[in-house]
Amino acid sequence: MGTVTIGVSIAVPEPHGSRLQQLRTGFGDAAAHGIPTHVTLLPPTEVDESDLAAIETHLNEVAVTGRPFRMRLSGTGTFRPLSPVVFVRIVEGAEACTWLQKQVRDASGPVARELQFPYHPHVTVAHGIEEAAMDRAFEELADYEARWPCTGFALYEQGADAVWRKLRDFPFGSPAVPPQSGRADRGSVTAY
Repeated sequence: MGTVTIGVSIAVPEPHGSRLQQLRTGFGDAAAHGIPTHVTLLPPTEVDESDLAAIETHLNEVAVTGRPFRMRLSGTGTFRPLSPVVFVRIVEGAEACTWLQKQVRDASGPVARELQFPYHPHVTVAHGIEEAAMDRAFEELADYEARWPCTGFALYEQGADAVWRKLRDFPFGSPAVPPQSGRADRGSVTAY
């Protein structure tokens, strides 16, 4: 077995997810087609494929202790000049996201890791594109609003084609479920 690149995130549900992904593509972000709209809990992380079952068990344990919470997006922000990112701000649910990402990356777990930057929950709408397009994204989404009940998170894997595909959902408060028994069970994975 080799290594795989995984991520853990909260999906932005429809119709908001597709709308923001289309806008991101329209701003010129070429990678947008392969990235479902999300709030990151664990950034792209390379792991041994053989560790996936333990990671799924850990994520299930995190989800069991979680409870649904309200998410609300409102307006835009940016990490520029530190990082070339424009995002939609999370104005409700940020504390719950922060708690979840700490649990996912817990030092005693299988995906313990340090972050390059302090954790700041957000929804990226432009990354690494021309400054004028970043400015346009910032301005056009300044009045953006969305809200939904967050009921869980998911584990994703990045394929060789750079497309992120969901491996498994982890609903909050769910009973313990054994991890899937191998990659052959993941044949019905949906590409976004």
